[in-house]
Amino acid sequence: MCNDACLAFAEATLSRSDINGKRVLEIGALNFNGSVRSAITQHTPESHLGTDISIGPGVDDVCNVVELARKYGREQFDLVICTEVLEHVRDWQAAVSNIKAVMRPGGVLLLTTRSKGFPYHGYPFDFWRFEISDFRVIFSDLDVEALQSDPQAPGVFLMARKPDVFEERVLSGLELFSIVSKTKCERIGDFDIALLRARHGVRAALARALPDPLKRLIRRIYPDVSGAWRD
Repeated sequence: MCNDACLAFAEATLSRSDINGKRVLEIGALNFNGSVRSAITQHTPESHLGTDISIGPGVDDVCNVVELARKYGREQFDLVICTEVLEHVRDWQAAVSNIKAVMRPGGVLLLTTRSKGFPYHGYPFDFWRFEISDFRVIFSDLDVEALQSDPQAPGVFLMARKPDVFEERVLSGLELFSIVSKTKCERIGDFDIALLRARHGVRAALARALPDPLKRLIRRIYPDVSGAWRD
C-alpha cells in the first residue's frame, strides 16, 4: 500500500543507482490502494520480490515480516521497501529486526508508516503509531538520509542505508503510542486487543442500525471514527 505522498517520497529519495541491477524486497506489496512497484521496476532491478501475509496483486510470495530472515536469509537484498506495514505488526521490534537483517551492508531501506492522529485501519489489524522521534531511536543503527512527516496525513517517511559495520540497536524497553490502548506502551496485551474488538463490534452494530444522515453527522463531529460508520 502506498499513497501519493509515499510514492513521491520514493521517487525523490531513491536514485537509479539504488535500484538498477539490485535485488529488491518489497514488504507489504499487496496493491490495495497504490504501489511503488512501477517506480522501482522502471529502473531495471536484478529482481523484485513482493511479499505480504496473503496473496493478491503485487504479491510474489506469502511471508510475514517477522519471518523474513528465516525464509530468505540474512543480507540478501540491496533495497528493502516497507510501506504502510509497520503499524499493523503487533511485534514491531521483531519486524524491524528482520528488516535490518535481510539488508546487505550498504543496502537501502525505504519505510513509511502512520503517526498519532491517523484513524484506526485494521487490515487485518492496527496496533501502533510512530513519530519522527521514535524513528530517530529505532533506526539509529542505520545511516538515515531522509526522515520526514507525511505531508498528506499523519505519518512518517524514512530512507536509510545499512553501514558496512553494523551493530543492531536493542529496542527492548522502547514505548510507542498504541492505537489499541490509546497510551504509550512496549507491548500490547491480549486483553487490550479483545477490548478493542468488542468496542468495534458494538460500533459496527450501532452503525448498521443508524440512518445514513445520522451516521454522516457523527462522522462530521468525530472524524476519526472507524470505518463501520462510513457510508
